[in-house]
Amino acid sequence: MTPEAKARQLIDQKLAQAGWAVQDMLQLNLGAAAGVAVREYATDTGPADYVLFVDRVACGVIEAKKDAAGENLTVAETQTERYAHARLKWRKDGAPLRFLFEATGQIIRFTDNADPAPRSREIFHFFQPQTLAAWLAQPATLRHRLAGQMPALPMQNLRDCQIGAVTGLEDSLALNKPRALVHMATGAGKTFTAITAVYRLLKFGGAKRILFLVDTRNLGKQAHQEFMQYQPPDDARKFTELYNVQRLASSSIDPHAQVCISTIQRMYSILAGEPIDESAEDTSLNEVQQSASQHKLVRYNAAVPVETFDFIVIDECHRSIYNLWKQVLDYFDAFLIGLTATPDKRTFGFFNENIVAEYTYEQSVADGVNVGYDVFEIVTEITQKGAELKAKEWVDHRDRATRKKRWGETEEDTAYSGKELDRSVVNPSQIRQVIQAMKTAVEAQLFPARKETPKTLIFAKTDSHADDIVQMVREVYGQGNAFCRKVTYSEKDADGVLASFRNDYHPRIAVTVDMIATGTDVKPLEVLLFMRDVRSRGYYEQMKGRGVRSLDADGLKKVSNSADGAKARFVLIDAVGVEKSLKTESRPLERKPGVALKDLLRGVALGHRDDDTVLSLANRLVRLAKQLDDKAQARIARASGGVPVGELGKALIAALDPDAIVQTALTTTQAQGITRSEDTLLPEELEAARASRVAAACAPFDAPALRDEIENARREREQLIDHINLDQVTFAGFSEQAQVQAEAAVQGFAAYLRQHRDEIAALGFFYAQPYQRRALTFAMLEELHEHLAQPPLMLTTERLWSAYARVQASQVKGAERKRQLTDLVSLVRFALGLDDELRPFADQVDRRFQDWVFRHNAQRATAFSPEQMQWLRLMKEHIASSCAIAREDFDYAEMAARGGLQKVWNLFGKELDRLMDEMNEELVA
Repeated sequence: MTPEAKARQLIDQKLAQAGWAVQDMLQLNLGAAAGVAVREYATDTGPADYVLFVDRVACGVIEAKKDAAGENLTVAETQTERYAHARLKWRKDGAPLRFLFEATGQIIRFTDNADPAPRSREIFHFFQPQTLAAWLAQPATLRHRLAGQMPALPMQNLRDCQIGAVTGLEDSLALNKPRALVHMATGAGKTFTAITAVYRLLKFGGAKRILFLVDTRNLGKQAHQEFMQYQPPDDARKFTELYNVQRLASSSIDPHAQVCISTIQRMYSILAGEPIDESAEDTSLNEVQQSASQHKLVRYNAAVPVETFDFIVIDECHRSIYNLWKQVLDYFDAFLIGLTATPDKRTFGFFNENIVAEYTYEQSVADGVNVGYDVFEIVTEITQKGAELKAKEWVDHRDRATRKKRWGETEEDTAYSGKELDRSVVNPSQIRQVIQAMKTAVEAQLFPARKETPKTLIFAKTDSHADDIVQMVREVYGQGNAFCRKVTYSEKDADGVLASFRNDYHPRIAVTVDMIATGTDVKPLEVLLFMRDVRSRGYYEQMKGRGVRSLDADGLKKVSNSADGAKARFVLIDAVGVEKSLKTESRPLERKPGVALKDLLRGVALGHRDDDTVLSLANRLVRLAKQLDDKAQARIARASGGVPVGELGKALIAALDPDAIVQTALTTTQAQGITRSEDTLLPEELEAARASRVAAACAPFDAPALRDEIENARREREQLIDHINLDQVTFAGFSEQAQVQAEAAVQGFAAYLRQHRDEIAALGFFYAQPYQRRALTFAMLEELHEHLAQPPLMLTTERLWSAYARVQASQVKGAERKRQLTDLVSLVRFALGLDDELRPFADQVDRRFQDWVFRHNAQRATAFSPEQMQWLRLMKEHIASSCAIAREDFDYAEMAARGGLQKVWNLFGKELDRLMDEMNEELVA
């Protein structure tokens, strides 16, 4: 068979898979099917390789080339174009054919000549006939609609960064750019922005169906809730009342769904033809190690053709676009829209450096969308140096899985490092000291004015570690079960606990491993405690992102009643050196000496079927069978339905036996009525036989219970509970890096005041003579704040106050409060040396008000009446927030509700203006 003939054979198969009836010219029968592909169709410029007919109407042409021509396939476009414009034999009208394909046995390129500036693109597989029929019936193509029919974006209820993201995306789509990246800081509303874009693409762009791709079930639930809550600006109905939204929980896509929410794991399993257990959707792909040699497994699925989706929105795309999972994105002929707060170099590269929106965390803090954070370190002796248990010491030995304890002697000297803590050895004193140090720091330094513990999230290493932490938190804080809860996938009511953590008073502290490490929105969080290290930079930034969400005063008071205002910051407490540990850009593709057993097990459950993965797992299981005792062997056999662990490994090896694969292929083809010999078996038939054998051998590992049992057996079954080596805190304080940053902020602020004293009107207030102090206005402060917030300083009032609190703590009061813009007055006065202490502006106004009232009452025959004092206090509060009071200000808010200017004039008469002048001058002095 010539290379050209082999390519034609593969092209015929792909056309048949897509529902086309493939015919030779001599057997032409356009009534045989809705879609007919006719080989060697005669034209006035020679025979076209294939002409496509839909409902008896010629609409497309395929130019077929041998596989070796793949690198130059675009050269064939002129040939395809020539056939498309040629006159077809036996066809009356001479209209050009619209759909143009160039194909080898491996590659297909497609051009729609009805698009504006038609441009070819590579597609995974041929389109189905009904798809081309639907496109022919439309008055304009999708790309035409994107280029000319999108109306102006209504801007109500959208932040500036969200407006920029939607308009930037639509501008990119109008230019037919296939991939677009939306980089928006955590908390800036990426999902809301994406839903806004999805709504417009469905309503105005005429999109048929959009895939919203996530990498954990939890994120899928969260996205679905946001779709249900979304109300578009031009309709009183919710999104889900206007459009069908399906959250995929099986292999069947609802044909009426316009939005499909799916994990990438589930979509991969559908396309690979390998079923997965739901538990495989609970782990972020960022946490699953993959080998570099895994083969491409995605194959064409006629039930989910490549044209199923017009757009794919990829949530957390920095961790969903690589390795095995990228095949899902390669499969569909769709525009790709990535959402991430933490892109890396690979992310920018994958999206062709087409960044349609870029809104950084620093910008979000400057805008008040997110809050800044402080880093507080807790260092203990054992965390840093480890410890040693001597032989013959009597300690508890705890079973990892059952947590059953036995009291016994250690067999030998056991030295352990900080990294081994909570894995082979548990030191309750170390956990206790960290929790106690956190409690002390929060109550005495970080949130001293709070009556309740701020909402706190603790990151643990494992489920077992999380359980130990939960018990220790309850003990150290002297609280009951409701105070601290575990939120991991092993928790039966994890979603309910998470909802309570987000919305209710209890729990105050939650402990997690991975479940809410990324993507999950918990706005009231004010403390993050890291008791596990993280090596991936992107994953670490995502974990930090759980604390950045801003929250207004009412929202925070709902769960933390003693909070005196909106959420102003969060504190990252580092108990394991996570801030200093070396971070990689992303999870490596390869690791030596190989992939961990837990990742091999999880990978097989997710559908990894390459030889390396299957054989690696097989060898590990065979080796493990020789190491385990009878009890461990029996536990695994029970979990597998009676198959010993060694036999599980041997079954994997047998599944890949080449001779057995050939025999299976022959048996299968024979059952289908096809006569084959070993030499005439097609590669696809051999691959199908291999896939079926491997799938059967891998099926037992779909069960989470079996995977857990094997992994538990591999590890040392017992943990030593070291109650002998007592730990002690060696350092608890703000990190050195935070100190350096604070000093830089303070120095930069002081330098800015010196350099720009003549340029900013507000500074004139401080440098001028005392009688000119009344010149300060709120507008001047706003101007100063705007200058400070711009690069390179990026200094907000909140950040400056926190910096001074760290650098000159003894002179700063009220650091835990929410900042007002007028606090800039206090900051400038303190920086210029006019005040010895840095106090909130409102506190200074309070003190000066008391002095002023005392002097006035001493000079008057009668003191101010109680009603007059009420009004004077209202006027004082207005000055504290706006720097001045004038007649027109009595029309605002509380003062207007109490009678406004008329009422206060009746109380003070002609004295009112003089009193306001005095208050403006003396309270702001």
